[in-house]
Amino acid sequence: MSGTHQHAGGGHAHGTDGTAVPYRALAVTASNRASAGVYEDKGGPLLVEGLRVMGFAVDGPKVVPDGEPVRELLQEAVRSGYAVVLTTGGTGISPTDRTPEMTRSLLDHEIPGIAEAIRAEGRTKVPTAALSRGVAGVAGRTLIVNLPGSTGGVKDGLAVLAGLLPHAVDQLHGGDHPQPPAESSAQPATTSQPDASVSAAPRGDDPR
Repeated sequence: MSGTHQHAGGGHAHGTDGTAVPYRALAVTASNRASAGVYEDKGGPLLVEGLRVMGFAVDGPKVVPDGEPVRELLQEAVRSGYAVVLTTGGTGISPTDRTPEMTRSLLDHEIPGIAEAIRAEGRTKVPTAALSRGVAGVAGRTLIVNLPGSTGGVKDGLAVLAGLLPHAVDQLHGGDHPQPPAESSAQPATTSQPDASVSAAPRGDDPR
């Protein structure tokens, strides 16, 4: 994003004047039937709501048929500089479920742990969550994550992403890793001959 410093966390970058500027995110629904108007897209609006809660400026949901249209939309999203793209749908094992293949063809590298965590969360609710083939990874500076097509699968995925997505995006745009609290520099000096008037602390108080 022009005119911003790309590291702020919490779904935000910093503008040149120091103000918080939300990272841009896109919600995508992959579904032949939803794109044809056979039924209402319910997963996409959930993605939009979840991303907004995380602090992103969200576009969509954009609804496209399964397969090649998904790849074309993702490719355009990467070119447009979106920080995050979340998809719902097309991750199962039916012949038309091609979202993972379309996504993987654009990735510079995968982040298997994200997809594994989403499947693990889903399996706590329904065993069939193990059939999801969704992938996650980075294309350019865009983080793309596939979520299942069911509303329950979307909610499970968002529950996982809420704890890591803002930080992952911040890292992708140059943010620092969280640092552990600094140890106090005012540690008492250790001497070989302590003042005899001061009683030695019991061994049980040794902070080690």
